[in-house]
Amino acid sequence: MCAEKSVLNAVLPAICRSQIEGNLPEAIEPLWYDTPEQMVDLAPRADIGWFDQQDKQPMIAAIRLARDLKWLNTAIAGLDFIPEDLLRRDGLIITNGAGISSFAVAEFAVMGMLNIAKGYRQIVQAQDRHEWLHYAAGTRELSGSRALLLGYGAIGKALERMLGGFGVECVPVRRSAASGALGPDEWQARLSEFDWVIAAVPSTPETAGMIGDKELRAMGSEAVLVNIARGDVVDQAALVDALTEKRIGGAFLDVTSPEPLPEDHPLWSLENAHISMHLSALSQNSMFDRAAQRFCDNAHRFCAGDDLVARYDPQRGY
Repeated sequence: MCAEKSVLNAVLPAICRSQIEGNLPEAIEPLWYDTPEQMVDLAPRADIGWFDQQDKQPMIAAIRLARDLKWLNTAIAGLDFIPEDLLRRDGLIITNGAGISSFAVAEFAVMGMLNIAKGYRQIVQAQDRHEWLHYAAGTRELSGSRALLLGYGAIGKALERMLGGFGVECVPVRRSAASGALGPDEWQARLSEFDWVIAAVPSTPETAGMIGDKELRAMGSEAVLVNIARGDVVDQAALVDALTEKRIGGAFLDVTSPEPLPEDHPLWSLENAHISMHLSALSQNSMFDRAAQRFCDNAHRFCAGDDLVARYDPQRGY
């Protein structure tokens, strides 16, 4: 790839400069930005772009302005917010953040499950009231429970390892037949067997609304839904009904639809809904180190014409 042009301009976030500088192939010239405005100004010069922003609009604008872009890199796993025409640009290679935040997201899910199992919300509320409780707010045990893993990528596998340490039997859903796993056409009929139903799938047309009224009614009355995937994976109106009527035990929602959740949305007020505001991937201190290391490794692969790690397929959506 680098042989096609003597120098490739890479527009990169200055927050990762200390990890990247000095570790790139000579053929790649870094152009650093500190602000979204600087990033957008530099974008037309980009052969390689890493345009991550909390506000996605400048990111989209930068991709659109980078007309000579050959490689788009991001530490974000789900790219459903980027318009299709940009993702499917001819000749564009895309690498995403698949796996970079898997441990943090999995840890967050376990935290949510323990919070619900042990009634930690009620304990915090009692502390706020300066009240000494004389009873256990939650008496559920993770040990001996069963979890259905909808999604068996890096996050699903990390969850399986972590929950295994708590004595939770994890059953993944997989596209291909595997021992101990359920197929994509089998899990709906088995929902009543699980104490925890954990959504960790990518956001694609195939997964949108995969948990709806039918699936929620099939869950056990004490079962808890954990959504660390995307908000559109769950039919939220159906979920509100299920929680309001207490047909399921509760829900831990790191993601919602829309985001941010409107102030008057009924999910905020439901005692059996736990909303963590899409903070799971942010709850880590090594994300930039891992993302920068992967970028540098991929930069050498890119210049050598080798396959890149975590290459994103716009057709599959992950």
